[in-house]
Amino acid sequence: MSTINRTRGPAVPPESRKPASEPSARKPAPHTPAFQQSSFERPVSKPGAALQPAPSGANSLLGGIIDAAVGGLKDIPRFIEQGVNVFNATTVREITSLFGGAKPDRAQDGMFVGAGGKTLPATTPLKDIPGVTPANNANPDKTILYVNGIMTPTAGQLGEMQALANSSGAKVVGIHNATEGLVKDLAQCVTDKLDKGKNPAVDTLADTLYSELKAGRDVHLVGYSQGGLITARALNDVAKRLRIEDGLSPAQVEAKMGHLSVETFGAASTTYPDGPKYVHYVNNADPVPTLTGLGGSVDPLAFLKDAGKGAVVHRFTDGNFNPISNHMLDTLYLKHRVGFEQARQNQF
Repeated sequence: MSTINRTRGPAVPPESRKPASEPSARKPAPHTPAFQQSSFERPVSKPGAALQPAPSGANSLLGGIIDAAVGGLKDIPRFIEQGVNVFNATTVREITSLFGGAKPDRAQDGMFVGAGGKTLPATTPLKDIPGVTPANNANPDKTILYVNGIMTPTAGQLGEMQALANSSGAKVVGIHNATEGLVKDLAQCVTDKLDKGKNPAVDTLADTLYSELKAGRDVHLVGYSQGGLITARALNDVAKRLRIEDGLSPAQVEAKMGHLSVETFGAASTTYPDGPKYVHYVNNADPVPTLTGLGGSVDPLAFLKDAGKGAVVHRFTDGNFNPISNHMLDTLYLKHRVGFEQARQNQF
C-alpha cells in the first residue's frame, strides 16, 4: 500500500449543510466511559447537549482509576466466553472433523453470512442474500456489507451484524473473515498489510464491489478491526481491476469508486485508496487503530498514513483499563456512531 502523502481538498462539506437523516434504530447497550476526554482532543458533544466539566482533585482521580479497573474486571467473563467460542470453532472442531465431526470455522472463510447465521457461497449475488434486519424494522431500504475482525466465529459475527443493524437502521450482510486462533489470525493481518497471500474474505469483497460498481450500484460497507484492513486491501484490488481490466484513467477510477461509502471502526489499516467516501472511527484508548491503524489524536507517524481523499476521521477517548473492552464494536464503537451523512459533515 502506498504511503505517499497527497494534497487534500477540504475534508468535509460546510457545517451548514443539513445532514441526511437515517432510520431511527435501537442503540446498543450503554457503555459508561471510565476515561475522561484527553487534554489534546477537542470536546465533542451531541447537538444541544451541554459539555460536562471534568472532575478535579485527588479524590476524583482515584475514583476514575477505580472505576476504570472495575469496568475492566467486569468484562473478563465475557472475554472468557468469547475465547471458549473461538476455541470450539477452531481447535476442537479441527480435531473432531478428522472423525467426521463439524467443520472448522475456516470452512466458512470468505462466505456470505445472512439472517440466522446462514452462510452462502461467495458467488451469491448480493441482492439474493437475506440480511440481518434491525429489531424495530423488518424491511429497511438500505443495505450494509460488513467484514468482521480476528477471533470471531460466524456466531460472533452474527451478533455484531445485529448490533450494526440496530445502530444503523439498515439490513446487514456479512462477509466472513474466519478465525483459526489468535496466532494464525495475527499472521494473516501481517500478510494483509503486505498485500501478500490469499485471503478469501478479501477476494469475496473485491469481487462483490467490482460487480456492483460495474452494474452502476452504490455500496455501503463497514470494516471492523482486521475487517478494516481487509476492506482497504479489497478496495485497492478493485481500483487495479478498474484501471487494468477496464482501461479507466486514475481520475475515472476515482470517480467510479465514489459510489462506495466506507465506514471503519478500530481498523488496522494505515492507508486507503482515493475515491470512496470514508468515515473512520478511532478510539484513543484502543491499541489496534492507534498502533496499527490511522493513529490516535497524537501520532508522530501521521505523515506516513493516508485515510483516503476527503476522509473524515473521528477520534475520541472512551474505555477502561481493559484494552479488549476498548476495542469492542457492539459495546463501545457503535455508541459513538452517527448517521453516515451526518458523520461526513463532521457532526458527532
